[in-house]
Amino acid sequence: MGQLVSVLEFMNVTLFGAEAQKIQSLVESTEGLSLVSKHADVIICYGGDGTLLAAEQRWPSVPKVPLRNSRRGIRCISDDPKEVLEKLAKGQLQESNYLKLECKVRYADPEKRDSNLLAINEFTVHMGRVNAAVRFKCWFDDKPFGDAEDREIIGDGLMVSTPFGSTAYFNEITRGIFWSGIGVALMYAREKTNHVVLPEEVNVRTEITRGPAVLAYDNSSEYIELVEGDTLVIKRHEHPARFLTPEG
Repeated sequence: MGQLVSVLEFMNVTLFGAEAQKIQSLVESTEGLSLVSKHADVIICYGGDGTLLAAEQRWPSVPKVPLRNSRRGIRCISDDPKEVLEKLAKGQLQESNYLKLECKVRYADPEKRDSNLLAINEFTVHMGRVNAAVRFKCWFDDKPFGDAEDREIIGDGLMVSTPFGSTAYFNEITRGIFWSGIGVALMYAREKTNHVVLPEEVNVRTEITRGPAVLAYDNSSEYIELVEGDTLVIKRHEHPARFLTPEG
């Protein structure tokens, strides 16, 4: 359930988006808002879903106001920006929190330092060569998953998704969405079950048994190359994503 955001005497905000300059004067003229480049109380995102995801990567867990400037921004609000900004300044927007995931990459190469990543949509492991399947094993906490006797899964890869991200790529794979927990979907694998939804307290561990593979997350331009022996541990992040909207 959304909760009203307490009003600050003077709220520092940062404007973000490829066309954010279109509403810069509107932000500057809204009483109670101060436009800053650092240490913002709230990030005002002006764009589509990609803008919102990019803002969450750049300012993790800082409250976001997602104003839509795109026909494809289903996660952004289409309300009049002037009215939304006035409500923000008066503390009349409601905060909704969304589960985020964190992923720790442990490399088989001792010379490589572990990677720590965050996502609000999903983490995706995909085969590194278009003509060669990736092989991997999966555990939910310490329980192995898979139909084969050795539990090795062969396919295009897997995805670990939040409920927020289940309306995106996860839905394209499974033709379904979910409202709570953590979803794991297998891409063109030989398993009888192509996806499961786990309690959000469960850790998902994956080991690459034959690569190459790549790890992608949300809409980040960064890809992580994976090889045999690399391991991922994906779990709920302690801090949720925080979005501010008129109706929660």
